[in-house]
This record gives sequence, structure tokens and C-alpha cells, in this order.
Amino acid sequence: MALATEMDAVELKPVLVFDSGIGGLTVLREARVLMPERGFIYVADDAGFPYGGWEEAALKVRILSLFEELLRDYDPEVCIIACNTAFTLVGADLRAKFPDMTFVGTVPAIKPAAERTRSGLVSVLATPGTVKRAYTRDLIQSFASQCHVRLVGSENLARMAESWIRGEPISDEAVLAEIEPCFIDNDGKRTDIVVLACTHYPFMANVFRKLAPWPVDWLDPAEAIARRARHLVPLVQGAEHPDGFDFARFTSGKPDFATRRLMQGFGLSV
Repeated sequence: MALATEMDAVELKPVLVFDSGIGGLTVLREARVLMPERGFIYVADDAGFPYGGWEEAALKVRILSLFEELLRDYDPEVCIIACNTAFTLVGADLRAKFPDMTFVGTVPAIKPAAERTRSGLVSVLATPGTVKRAYTRDLIQSFASQCHVRLVGSENLARMAESWIRGEPISDEAVLAEIEPCFIDNDGKRTDIVVLACTHYPFMANVFRKLAPWPVDWLDPAEAIARRARHLVPLVQGAEHPDGFDFARFTSGKPDFATRRLMQGFGLSV
């Protein structure tokens, strides 16, 4: 971790957290604990949500265009891409187009899952976009070739999680239909780890645990992402939390009341 010993009245740059919706709040929550001296800007591309069904070329153009504007407007210290679907598609392009900016990505936690599994049966619960990405399959080949990894692409779970986070009712039957394909029972061996490869999903982890056919480890990468960001962001001794940040920006420009209330609960103005 970089350490600066003299403040010299330098204003600390903010940390920008980007997601397609409000699922990235799971990462923001962890990052704020580790970087209390930094201001945060949360950007939700709700006008483009959900990303899972987008055509890849069009989504890539959209995200790169958004970041031209965001980097110009906010000049952050680091950008956390708190979205598996976005980063597995456009992470390399972001780093190539904006070489002076540091990007911390979110990718399916396949490596730690392969290290922890005892049965060798691992499932990755993700959006369809993340499931079909070559990046995801490369992770399996590189780190989990000795495991049986089932990729489960849910069309509906990100939307359902957004509703759940806002306090709207979701039926158990609908949730179970999305998670049930993750569970394999074969020759006395059972799935023992499910990778939550969408930052929306950890908000519903307790629901998943209640409905699961048997107990598994639901692997949430949020803390690891936050630790990586903290490692890359200079720690300034004696720095105080800056004014003027800790706000959320929605690309639609019109988040509803429940969303605004949720943001306030996370200490963010809109």
C-alpha cells in the first residue's frame, strides 16, 4: 500500500465506483470501510440496465463513451468497475484508452472457488453476458481445470435483486428457479461453492441460503475487490474525509424515490 507522509494541503481525489445498477453498492460498502479518508462517487448506468442482454459491440461503445465523460468530470484517483458483465467485456479497452487511469475490475471469483472446493463441483451464477464471455472461460481454463465448473446465466436475477434491494416483494419460487441449476448431485458429490458473479447477487445471499437445496459457500468477491483498490490508492496520513463527494449519479437522471432513499442509507446524496 502506497503511503504519503505529507499532505501539503493537497485535495484528495475521489474513488469512482461504476455499475450497471445498484448492485455495486456491495463493493462500495467494503471500499468505504477500507478507505475512510476518500470521497466516493457512485455511478449507476441505470439507463442501460440490465447489461446481460446487450449486444457486445454496442455495450462496449456505450461504456467507453460514458467513461470519457466521467473521467473528464470527476478526475478520480481510481475507478472500480463493480460489474462482472462490464469488466469482462471492456476492461482491457478501458485500460488501453485511458492509460493514465487505474481501473480495478470485477471478474468471477473462479480462482478462489477452485482453491476452496472439496467436492470439485463449483457453479458460477452470473448474467448471460458474463457466462458467454471468453474471459470467463479463460479463467476456468487457467485456474479451475481440475474442477467441474457449471456456468449458470440468469436472465432475471439482476432485475430481481434490484427489486429486492428496494424492498419490493420477490417470490421464493421465482428465486429458486434462478438458483436451482447451480446445484449438482453426482455420484455422491455435491456442489459446495457457488460464485456470485454479479455484484447485485450478494444482497440476496440470505435468501439464497434459505432456499438452497443444501448448504454451500456463496462466494462474494466484494471484500477482495475493495482490498485491491486500497492497495492501489495512496494512504495519506492525517487526511480528513473531503467535502463535496459521496454522491450517486444515475445515467437516467431520474432515480425513483425508493432508490434515492437507498442511496441515502449508504451515505450518498443523489
